[in-house]
Amino acid sequence: MLDHALKLLNKIESCGFKAYIVGGFVRNYLLGMESTDIDICTNAKPKDIRGIFQMNCLPNEEYGSVTVIIKNMRYEITTFRKEYSYVDHRKPQNFEFIDDLCEDLKRRDFLINTMCMDCHGNILDILGGKKDLESKIIHTVGNSYERFSEDAFRILRAVRFATILDFQLSDEIKMAIFQTKHLLKDISYERKREELDKIFTSGNVLHGVSLLLELGLDQELELFHLSEVKNYDDLIGVWAQLRVDEDTYRFTAHERELIEKIQIVLDQDNYDSFVLYHYGLYVNSVAAGIKNLDKKRVTFLYNALPIHSIRDIVINGKDVYEVLGRRPGGYIKAILKDIEEKILTQELDNTRDQLLDYVLKKYGNLC
Repeated sequence: MLDHALKLLNKIESCGFKAYIVGGFVRNYLLGMESTDIDICTNAKPKDIRGIFQMNCLPNEEYGSVTVIIKNMRYEITTFRKEYSYVDHRKPQNFEFIDDLCEDLKRRDFLINTMCMDCHGNILDILGGKKDLESKIIHTVGNSYERFSEDAFRILRAVRFATILDFQLSDEIKMAIFQTKHLLKDISYERKREELDKIFTSGNVLHGVSLLLELGLDQELELFHLSEVKNYDDLIGVWAQLRVDEDTYRFTAHERELIEKIQIVLDQDNYDSFVLYHYGLYVNSVAAGIKNLDKKRVTFLYNALPIHSIRDIVINGKDVYEVLGRRPGGYIKAILKDIEEKILTQELDNTRDQLLDYVLKKYGNLC
């Protein structure tokens, strides 16, 4: 991945421009962590990048960035720039292209994200980000209050980086978050959930949660039950415990269904055959984890169920009305429901002969 990126830098520089890998990749490289994407900054204008890479460029261009795809890898290539007049505490209203790497770095969020790598693999640390990496602390580039006032989304990014990297936030950052956290109301719930999901799925989640609570972000983010969350093993399970308003944080229909089922079975016996059968292994396992029950026992009991859905019953509605000599009708559903319960309580074996004999004996006289 890095070799391809360095070749890309060399190609840009062979055309008379300057280009560097910047941001998260360099940070993770120095920390010995893997990265999934590479960002590049350059003094080449977007039209120059399109001219160099031509058919490898995606058609969309936004905020002076061009996406280049080479060997199935995406590279976001952004021209050096200065930004002005942020709108809604989120996006710059205006920007201008510049020819100065240092000035471009000064518009970025945190010092740990300002280190660059040149086409020879050398690290450039103009603003002192390496010192923060070594000290395991996060500082903003410049004044923290100004950075968060410009873009309130940086507040959540700060907590996310501190969580994933197991770093501390500087005292200046914490103070600035207290002063600007009300601006999070201008950030969409979709974007907020993206960052929260990364925090909640981190192996260092408790550090992140402690920061959210310490800084009062649970209230600003409307996570009013965050301090009550007992288990972080499953992301959907976390959201089920948070019990957020459906009209704020949006979930897919499937996610919402799972959340609602988990919330229901939290008040039920997750070792009970009927609860296991009707709500399934995943939902009961998540609930068991939240309640600190034995999840292995839940799995064992679920696998031991004689059936896992009504489709597992060896007879169907056609068999029922044929053995009774009746026309199809609504009565079939009630009979199958009765059979389903009898199988789960092990009063009946799930065998064709026994089930048909039971139907004929119990319901044959009602015809």
